[in-house]
Amino acid sequence: MGDLPVEQVDALMHIVDGSPAFAGRYLHEGSHPTHTHSFVEVAVVVGGSGVQHSLAGQQRLTVGDVLLLRPGVWHGYEQCRALDLYNCCFTSELLRRELAWTREDPRIGHLLWTGPYAHQRRGMLTGHVEGTAFGECVEHLERLQSLRGRPVSAYKGDLVGGLTLFLSALARALGPADPGSWASVSHPAVLDGMRLMEAKPAHPWTLTDLATQLHVAPGYLVRLFKAATGLPPMAYLSRHRIELAAARLLHTDSPISAIGESVGWPDPNYFARRFKSHYGLSASAYRALSTKRMRAVEPPTVNP
Repeated sequence: MGDLPVEQVDALMHIVDGSPAFAGRYLHEGSHPTHTHSFVEVAVVVGGSGVQHSLAGQQRLTVGDVLLLRPGVWHGYEQCRALDLYNCCFTSELLRRELAWTREDPRIGHLLWTGPYAHQRRGMLTGHVEGTAFGECVEHLERLQSLRGRPVSAYKGDLVGGLTLFLSALARALGPADPGSWASVSHPAVLDGMRLMEAKPAHPWTLTDLATQLHVAPGYLVRLFKAATGLPPMAYLSRHRIELAAARLLHTDSPISAIGESVGWPDPNYFARRFKSHYGLSASAYRALSTKRMRAVEPPTVNP
C-alpha cells in the first residue's frame, strides 16, 4: 500500500514496522483485491470515487465516506477512479490496552466496540462526514501522519494522543444524534461482562456462568449484548479470543498449542480451525509474519 508500513501475505494485510498506529494516504486506480487485516482500519475518502465490496454487499464511495473495519473483516475495491483514501490503522493490542477506556465512552465505544457488530454489520461500520467535521478529521490524520518514521519509544504518547483525537472527532460526527440510543451500550451488565471475559479468556465460560456472576438472567444478558454489540456473549468472547491469540502469536514465543489453551481453546485442532476461519491463515503462517516485522524494525548494523 504505497509507502504505508503494511505488507500483504496471501489475503492478509499486516503491519511490518512495529508501529502501534499510523496514518497515510493511498490512491487506488482500477481495483484492489479482496483482503483482510490483522489490525483495525479506518479509511476516510478524501478524493475520487470507487466501489467497496464486502460481506455487506457493494457500496459506492464518494468524498466524505468513512469505513471502519475490525481485524479479520474482508473487503476490496473496484471501479476506482482516483480513489484517494486516508487510512488510519492501529493494532488490536493498542485497542485492548491503551484504548480500553473507550468502551465506556458512549460515542467512541459505539464507534470501536459495539457499532461494527450491531445490526448484523459483521465487524464493519460505515458512515459519512462533511463540512467542519470532515476538515477536523483530516487535520487529525495529517498530524498523525507527521509522526511516521519517529521512534515509537519516544513518541508513543503522541501517537496514542493523536489517534484518540481523531477517533473522538470521528465518533462525534458519526454517532447517533440521540444520546438515548446508546443506553444499551453503557448498560453495566454489558461492560462488566466484557471485562470479566477479557480478564479471564482461558476460563471455560458458559452463558449461565457469566449471567450468574453478573446477577442477571441468561436470556436478558443475551438481549443486552446483542442490542449493544450485535453478538451474544459467547460469540463476543470468541472474537476476543481470536484477536488475543493473534497478538500473542506475533508478540510472544509461546508454543501455538499453549497460546490456544491460554485463550480458552485447549484443543489444538479446534483452535486451528477457528483461527484460520477468521484470518484466512494458519496460526503458524500468521506467526511467521512476526519474523518479517522484527526484520523491518531491526536497527542496521554499524561497522566500527
